[in-house]
Amino acid sequence: MSGLARVALATYRWAGLVAYPLAVPFLAIRAAKGKEDRARRLERFGHPAADRPQGPLVWVHAASVGEMIAVIPLMRELRRRDINVLLTTGTVTSAELVRFRLDGDIIHQYVPIDVRPAISRFLAYWQPDIAITVESEIWPATLMELRDRHIPHILVNARISDRSYDRWRGHLSIAEALFGKLAMVVAQSDLDAERFRDLGAWPVMVSGNIKVDTDAPPCDAAVLAQYRRQIGDRNTWAAISTFEGEEKVAMMVHRAVKAHTGMLTIVVPRHPERCDEIEAMMVEKGLKVARRTRNDPITPETDILLGDTIGEMGLYLRLTEIAFVGRSMHGKGGQNPLEPAMLGCAVLTGPNVENFRESYQKLVKGGSARVVRDAEMLAKAVHFLTGNHLARQKMVDAGMESVQQMRGALSATIKGLEPYINPLTVKARLEPRAARG
Repeated sequence: MSGLARVALATYRWAGLVAYPLAVPFLAIRAAKGKEDRARRLERFGHPAADRPQGPLVWVHAASVGEMIAVIPLMRELRRRDINVLLTTGTVTSAELVRFRLDGDIIHQYVPIDVRPAISRFLAYWQPDIAITVESEIWPATLMELRDRHIPHILVNARISDRSYDRWRGHLSIAEALFGKLAMVVAQSDLDAERFRDLGAWPVMVSGNIKVDTDAPPCDAAVLAQYRRQIGDRNTWAAISTFEGEEKVAMMVHRAVKAHTGMLTIVVPRHPERCDEIEAMMVEKGLKVARRTRNDPITPETDILLGDTIGEMGLYLRLTEIAFVGRSMHGKGGQNPLEPAMLGCAVLTGPNVENFRESYQKLVKGGSARVVRDAEMLAKAVHFLTGNHLARQKMVDAGMESVQQMRGALSATIKGLEPYINPLTVKARLEPRAARG
């Protein structure tokens, strides 16, 4: 480690200690805004809210919803091997989704803040045998504490955006000091792997994107049937995982195509807490909005179904065959296009999809996704696909084929992890059954 990197990391650690007392009011403010779980705030300081089970334990960290869903099959494989799993997430939305999607024998806690006292308290209690982080979360204090305790830290489904890579390259000695502490990186693509190696990580292997190997998001069959009856033979399209500004785009598209198609537009914001504001904007423009949380019926006069619930993306996507995936026209990075593709939707996206570049490249090349630059181009695409069943079905079929061809990342990831998890499997199964957590 260079002298500059050593000074920088020491400064980070000391700055965290100085700022630690300020975390209490900071998290209180976030809780007042609905961004923290007030009842579970102590978990953010490393205080446990569950018993540590006996036997080997793997700590899995998934920052938010997408990462958490992606790692579900891996966590289930660990449990199948009788290895205990502690899952941490950082958002209220992801914590709520845990209750919908995960079995009760996976322990959930909020991730502790990246300050040595919180991380030290957390690790001292849970004593994980391995730490697995999903995608791109790099926290210096956590990395250093894990290394000091000789706990292997592995990054899976790892990716690094253009902006993050350029930023780390500008501080290469610090990057090498941090990424070099990782026991292993399992990258999504060859480009991601090359970047992690450049930044000092080793060993690095390529698995593909494990999000392709997740199950299609579930839905309540009775609710789906109810909505389908209410919609009848109306045309539908969906704007999902939208960020600020994209709901306005969806509204413009709806007004442009409704007169010709009798369209029902489904809007599913990435952050449901924004839905009061979104509904008010739509109502002000003269649109009639039905909200899922109110169980509003969809009538022939309904313009917008506002998907303001957590864990029901499978419902919304099953109500349409055309899906625009947000954070791609207003905002940057894009959102995961694989769920709509695997559920039989023609995928539309804005141009800003660098966080899911490889997935979109494969979908576009296969003919299942199209890039639209602006609201006008999106409206034309929705109108065309609504009126052309053969073209729409061709995109739907191509999407399902592309997803099938992309599968296999989970098996590759598990194979890469075997030197770490096989000894834990043996240890777990040698213990008396009564002692297992």
